[in-house]
Amino acid sequence: MYTDCEFGSLPAAGRRSLANVGLWMNANLMDERGAARQGWGKVRFELPGYTARVRVRLTQIDGSLPNLALMKLAHWHRSHGDDVRFTRRVTRDLFEPDYDRVYGSVIFDFSEARLGLFKKTWPGAITGGSGAGLHLLRFTVEQLIGSEYEHYDYSDYPEFADSIGFTQRGCRLDCGFCQVRTKEGRPRSVNTIADIWRGIPWPRRLRLLDNDFFGQRREQWQARIREIRDGGFRVNITQGINIRLIDDECAQALASIQYRDTKFERRKLYTAWDNLKDERVFFRGVDCLRQAGIPPTHLRVYMLVGYDRAETWSRIFYRFERMTEMGIEPFVMVKDRSRLDLRAFQRWANLGLYRVVPWAEYRLPEGVRRAFPSA
Repeated sequence: MYTDCEFGSLPAAGRRSLANVGLWMNANLMDERGAARQGWGKVRFELPGYTARVRVRLTQIDGSLPNLALMKLAHWHRSHGDDVRFTRRVTRDLFEPDYDRVYGSVIFDFSEARLGLFKKTWPGAITGGSGAGLHLLRFTVEQLIGSEYEHYDYSDYPEFADSIGFTQRGCRLDCGFCQVRTKEGRPRSVNTIADIWRGIPWPRRLRLLDNDFFGQRREQWQARIREIRDGGFRVNITQGINIRLIDDECAQALASIQYRDTKFERRKLYTAWDNLKDERVFFRGVDCLRQAGIPPTHLRVYMLVGYDRAETWSRIFYRFERMTEMGIEPFVMVKDRSRLDLRAFQRWANLGLYRVVPWAEYRLPEGVRRAFPSA
């Protein structure tokens, strides 16, 4: 048995799938005499071949949308007859039983405190996700179960009626603040729309989590556009399109489908403008979309702040005002969460308060210094 496992630091000789007889890891182990010891040893896991019914805890540490990794694990374990409990609670309930296997998935860096509490409460947990640490970025469900797996269990999200998934993984770009290229590699197609949609009687609403939809091969994204259009689907591309690499054909393809916001009500496309040096190419993409019939008022733009060391408040407000002047909706993303001034700016911007309250008059939390464009 073991009480902790960190899969990103295995010795070369032990980098084997959990589908094998065992896995070498640094853990609290039991020797042949039953005594506990710390060190490298082979942990017997044997996931795909086992027949015993086990108790499983799936923990979603953060994120509001259904967690695809946990949905895969839920489907796989339940298909093997296991007793699966899903929860967003990182600590143990008063009468909660022990488990044979505990999983935790974390997406965001700012969930570090919750992740730490989870690992303290469940020292034997298997953790993964983009917020679990750089050494675990390439750790996947497929490594756990030993094969590709594209089956999802929605039963732990009974209020969620949409269909969610990826048509492609990976990204053409390799931005320093983003982990997608490190985690997923170059773009590749993974699913058709038929693979993602849950089918009748579920609504024809798709939440695509693609990070670079047009990065997959041209014939693949063209096929996905046809499937969306011909199937009468409404689609929310919440991770955003790569506006820096958009061209006329891509823009016209987007204009031909029913792109929507997260509630599938308003027409909304998502993209990003992360730094000032991309100004020219960003607005070239905006103009490309406009010529295809997608006005700037349909755009929500993720606006990264707190990452560029050369960033000033003047540059932040320049980006912000250039977008709002065109009717674009900025959505501020703060990289450095210790910057309380940036977090105040984020709230003012993302709640749309800038439309009614000037920044100079916005009430800041106590102790936060107000900054102005000249700063």
